[in-house]
Amino acid sequence: MQSAPRIGSRLLLALALSALPVLSLRAETAYQPARKIALTGDAGWDYLTLDPASRRIYVTRGTKVDVLDIDKGELVGEITGTNGVHGVALAPELGRGFASNGRENTVTIFDLKTLKSIGTVKTGANPDAIIYEPMTKRVFAFNGRDKNSTVIAAESGEVVGTIAVGGKPEFAVVDGKGQVFVNVEDTNELLAIDAKGMTVTSRWALAPGQEPTGLAIDATGQRLFAVCHSKHLIVVDAKSGRVVSQVPIGAGVDAAEYDAATHTVFTSNGEGTLSVIRQESPDSYRVIETVNTQKGGRTMALDPKTHHVFVIAAQYTPAAEGAANPRPTIQPGSVQLLEFAPK
Repeated sequence: MQSAPRIGSRLLLALALSALPVLSLRAETAYQPARKIALTGDAGWDYLTLDPASRRIYVTRGTKVDVLDIDKGELVGEITGTNGVHGVALAPELGRGFASNGRENTVTIFDLKTLKSIGTVKTGANPDAIIYEPMTKRVFAFNGRDKNSTVIAAESGEVVGTIAVGGKPEFAVVDGKGQVFVNVEDTNELLAIDAKGMTVTSRWALAPGQEPTGLAIDATGQRLFAVCHSKHLIVVDAKSGRVVSQVPIGAGVDAAEYDAATHTVFTSNGEGTLSVIRQESPDSYRVIETVNTQKGGRTMALDPKTHHVFVIAAQYTPAAEGAANPRPTIQPGSVQLLEFAPK
């Protein structure tokens, strides 16, 4: 029998490389300040949620949610009755939004057009992160003190289940295929949840990362980006849970974003910096820039249409020496959104 022709090693290597996903080459992108948008009131804040379709950004402000037109930089309305609000989840196809109210142990359901409340749902203690999963049309509110998640049917507003997570949940993301992922801060883990079955399917250690907070996802490349107070960005394979990379970032991080169009990861660091990280391949990452923001600017949002990044921050007055509650206070009129744009 005639043997098959031998293929040279260089040709084999070329064929193997051609089968890998290719990320287009692009010049290094520097970010610079673009705009400052003043916000009313002196209340603090937590999550920012940007809806690129409606061009609105939702800013949680203690007892209300400020809703701004992100192109005009103007306030278009408020969502009220949200005592201790932490986060906002959006279900555009249902015309509904959901706000997690940490002090009331509730979720407020509101109309996306009018911003008026259309219902309230009881949750576990101190709902914080909140996410909408489109395949099941369910909302997952993660309760910090009860260490679980309240699952809500988005269309009816009914509670359909509770999922124990075994620790203090932080940020959550969805993959668009029926999975929810959430960081667990006090166990240094990342959990995968089956949205339909409402079960934890995997628990993955994030070592060397400690105290994970923010979470972002590359749904196409199946990579998760967990940011940790140990000043690590931990990149995790969303299928196997394998840690594929670790990248140094700034101190006091609380949020992460991924720009799928430019293959860039961002982390907002409370020390007053924005870490900009290039994804050179699904398993290779490199810090390309550290942008100065403002001290305390730890949460952010990404506009995938313009590739602009928004960080919220304020000026602070130090606490008086010997004060019973030694925490700095926000200076009146200093809360603002800081917008950063690629050059």
